[in-house]
Amino acid sequence: MFGIQDCSFKILQISSLLILLLYPATVSSECTCEVEDLAQNKGEALKYKLGAIAAILVAGAVGVSLPLLGRRIPALSPENDIFFMIKAFAAGVILATGFVHILPDAFENITSPCLKESPWGNFPFSGFVAMMSAIGTLMIDTFATGYYKRQHFNKNKQVNADEEKAAEHAGHVHVHTHATHGHAHGSASPSEEFGFSELIRQRIISQVLEVGIVVHSVIIGISLGASESPDAIRPLLAALSFHQLFEGMGLGGCISQAQFKSLSVAIMGTFFSLTTPLGIAVGIGISCFYNDNSPTALIVEGVFNSASAGILIYMSLVDLLAADFMNPRLQSNVRLQVGANVSLLLGAACMSVLAKWA
Repeated sequence: MFGIQDCSFKILQISSLLILLLYPATVSSECTCEVEDLAQNKGEALKYKLGAIAAILVAGAVGVSLPLLGRRIPALSPENDIFFMIKAFAAGVILATGFVHILPDAFENITSPCLKESPWGNFPFSGFVAMMSAIGTLMIDTFATGYYKRQHFNKNKQVNADEEKAAEHAGHVHVHTHATHGHAHGSASPSEEFGFSELIRQRIISQVLEVGIVVHSVIIGISLGASESPDAIRPLLAALSFHQLFEGMGLGGCISQAQFKSLSVAIMGTFFSLTTPLGIAVGIGISCFYNDNSPTALIVEGVFNSASAGILIYMSLVDLLAADFMNPRLQSNVRLQVGANVSLLLGAACMSVLAKWA
């Protein structure tokens, strides 16, 4: 295992805890716009919220677990052609989540009449933050990949040097032969180096993707938990359950290809599954003073949603779709190519339809 796993888990945990701890404190400012008049019934709303916690928890767990069954079910293995179509469907879901769900919400928040015209109405902050988030993701992607490649290369060089020194001190007649033999074991073939690079890339992809999904999941969880209107919660309950199911499938496909150890897979899957229910629980706790029309709440939601959208759009287009659709294995098989395109459109369509309710 690589040090990137421990580092990334800490980043995931810290970022989520910061959102959960700081977000409620920043949205309790007084409202400057009138709150929408919805039928409120706190008792009934609480029942739906508790039901939402259970339903979304199960949906997220099922979604993220399905692609991971490839370790047990050969048909779902990454080596199988059907896995390309599953990944294409998941990538379509993630792409639609960024474009259709998150980015429009970010624009709506930042351009709200509750915010001052200057500076929020004078500059497209949502698009700018999403762009910078995508660029930042690209930088993290490239720097992290390069760093761990160099670490691996330097480690191999050190192993080779140590083996050569050991052979020299041994005083054998065939020193050169032993050193060469040690070098053959210490170094990797081009195909092994390529496989290592792909493994590093898949691990970085899965971890960065989880960060983007987690940020959005916390926000939508808090928003649902803070609502006191059963009429608003009912459609959200079903829509967010499907939302988490599809997003979990996308994340689970990436985790499956990253070939983490079982413990790491369990931690990442559990972390994703718990994020939205935990956000709902926080929303329930702050519902007495939460106001989603306050300027601070709108700014915080808009910035976080914009950043999350940038991450998801970049990851889906560059790391998921471009990598698979330019794969020689897919391009040489017309049937698989058509299937992958249909799956992509189907995934994007399914998630886009849910935008009517969530």
